[in-house]
Parts: sequence; C-alpha cells; structure tokens
Amino acid sequence: MLYQRSSTLFAEAKKYIPGGVNSPVRAFKAVGGDPIFVKEAKGAYLYDEDGNRLIDYIASWGPLILGHAYAPVVDAVIDKAKKGTSFGMPTEIETELAQLAVSMVPNIDKIRFVNSGTEACMSAIRLARGYTGRDKIIKFAGCYHGHSDSFLIQAGSGAVTFGTPNSPGVTQGTAKDTLLAPYNDLESVRALAQANRGEIAAIIIEPVAGNMGCIVPQEGFLEGLRELCNREGILLLFDEVMTGFRLAKGGAQEALGINADMVMFGKVIGGGLPVGAFAARSEIMAHLAPEGPVYQAGTLSGNPLAMSAGLAMLTQVNEHPEIFESLADKTEHLHEGFDNVLRKKGISYQINRFGSMISVHFTSAPVMDFETSAKGNNQTFKKYFHGMLEKGIYLPPSAFESYFLNDALSYGDLDETIAALNDLDL
Repeated sequence: MLYQRSSTLFAEAKKYIPGGVNSPVRAFKAVGGDPIFVKEAKGAYLYDEDGNRLIDYIASWGPLILGHAYAPVVDAVIDKAKKGTSFGMPTEIETELAQLAVSMVPNIDKIRFVNSGTEACMSAIRLARGYTGRDKIIKFAGCYHGHSDSFLIQAGSGAVTFGTPNSPGVTQGTAKDTLLAPYNDLESVRALAQANRGEIAAIIIEPVAGNMGCIVPQEGFLEGLRELCNREGILLLFDEVMTGFRLAKGGAQEALGINADMVMFGKVIGGGLPVGAFAARSEIMAHLAPEGPVYQAGTLSGNPLAMSAGLAMLTQVNEHPEIFESLADKTEHLHEGFDNVLRKKGISYQINRFGSMISVHFTSAPVMDFETSAKGNNQTFKKYFHGMLEKGIYLPPSAFESYFLNDALSYGDLDETIAALNDLDL
C-alpha cells in the first residue's frame, strides 16, 4: 500500500504541532515510520488520505463498540447540534444519560460528567482524598490513568519506597504521595498498605489493564484488593475508561463480580466524543461541590453533543446486551486463528484476551504485568505491525496497547486478518 499523502501531511503537521501529533502514541515512535492520516471511517473500516481501506482494531482506543459512524449516534449529534453546541448551563439530557448509566452500572448512585478519562481519574483521586482525609494513593506499574501529575510516576527502589517523577514538570512533592506496585502482585500492595497505614486514600487500577497490552487480573487479585481496602478504610477505584460498557453492561464490576467504591469512564459514555465521568455511592459523591467541599468544574462538562451521543450509544447496548456476547465470540475467533498461525510459525508468543480486548506479545513467558510485558521482542513486533499494515490491517502502533474489537467487524474481516498474519514472514 502507498502512504505518500500521509507522509506529506505528517511532515507538514510537524511544523506546527509538537511531534506532528496531538497524542504521542499516534506518532509511530514505537514501530517506526510515519503515522497514517485518516480521512473518514465507517463500520469496521478506516479510509486514509491515500485512499486505502484498513480493517480497524483500535476503535478510537475502545469506545466505538458498534463501529465507526454508527447511525443512531451520528443522527443524535446532528439533531442536537442544530439546537446549539454548548450552553454552560444544565440540560435535561444530562440527567437522562446519568439515570441510564446509574441503572446499568453496579454500586453507583450518582455520576459527574467531565471531558476526558484523564479528567475523570484526576477528579476521582481528589474526591477520594477529600472523602478520606488522606493524601497517598497506590497505582500499578503499566496502568495508565491519563497524564495528570499524580499518575506519571515510575517505580522507586523497593516495594515500600516512594516513586519518582517520570516526566519533567511533575514535582517530587507530587511523587511522594504516589506509591507504585506491580500489577497482579497482591503481596506488594499489602506491604505498601502496612508501611503507610492510615495514610492511603485510594488504590486506583485498571481492572483489566489495557496499556501494557491486555493484562487479565489473576484469580484472587482484585478480591484481595477489595478485602484490603475494606479492612484499611481505603477506597478502591476502577479506571474503566477502556472496560466500561465494553466488557458488560455494567463494565468490569459486572464482568468480574467485584464492587469498586468509585468508577471512572471515558469516551464510550459519549459515544466516542470527548467526554469522561466518575461515579460512586451517594455518601462519597456528597463531598463533591456544590454539595460538598471538594471542588471540580468544567464549562463543557455535560455538553449536549457528547450527552446525545452517549445516550444513543448506551441505549443501544442496554437494550441489546447480546452485543457483548457477539464481541466476545468474535475476539475468541481472532484469538484461535492467531494461535493456529503463530504456533505453526514456531515463534515465541503469548496471546492475552478478556471479552473484546486482546493483545499479542512476542515472548515465551506468560504476560501478567508491566515487567513481563516489556520482555516482548520489539523487533518482531515492528515487523508484525508493518506487515499487517501493508495488508490493510490497522493494529495499535505499540506492543503496549490492547486491541479493541468493534461489533461491525464481520467474520470475513477476522478471517482476512488471520490470513494476513499467515502470509507474514516473522
């Protein structure tokens, strides 16, 4: 395939936009080459500026469960836009979407809409600290909760040491309140809780991680976190920006049978438009302004375009829960096909899958946390990524990202993807 216009557009973009992109993973730094510029999309397909059709496996990083340009969502946005795009005032549709979301998700009574998953996680941490009167949080290496200062922390020298900033601009003062643990390592979390007893406000986690590939929680891990939080008065926060309304109607809480104290959502709750939300029980949300002292605000929060798109999307999945089974079946089909092909090629690999999230790792060891994910063969991944791209398959341009299937994908698309892998020389 030719990507001449994409390369020209990228060169032009770099003159005016840092790195030529508005989010780093788009720049293809991890795989090399120039990023693909999209012109339009429909259903399971992307159409780039060079006229190529690509089968899409990122779905705008998760939210487009039903495919691109899904008619009810597009129609809802168009109808609402004709009546105004933003008011900075309350609208009825905010309450309608809030009521629907609360009815679908376990263990929440109220929800606050914001403008991104980053903002949702940042606000949730502030609320957790305000509710508990504690300052410290525990997060997990490899889990991504947006680019707020509290989350851009790398590991310290041991299980109970403080982390250090891994981005310039994040202060040591911020880092000292963020404790880092390995994913799927319950004992390390217990050690941190013991060493900082009475000081930890929250444990924040992706219940099924998607930013070191798809990483599934081991049996007993989330249950152990829940037990620890109950015992120590710590709030358990589920970052469901990726998993919410994707793994089940009620997200990971429903799919895994674990209740969180607070849940954060991202783009899916706005049908793919810029939006986020955080939700919890009434006694926690009562601490949020204007009811309580914890301040959070946003002019575009609950804007009518995002609310109308979200209402159309969530109404569809709420009324058709069979979508989740369909997505899981298609992901299983892809998994089995990839398994057969890679086994015959005789190379080291691992495939992780949960629901409609899946990832391929070129390593012989099971991938269960960031450290084991990082052991994958990046050179093989680069060949794999560019080889699949050349055959019209668009995968995440990083070995550290989950694939997200959408229900517009046909079994013919999946078989075309499996055949493309079979043709590669890895």
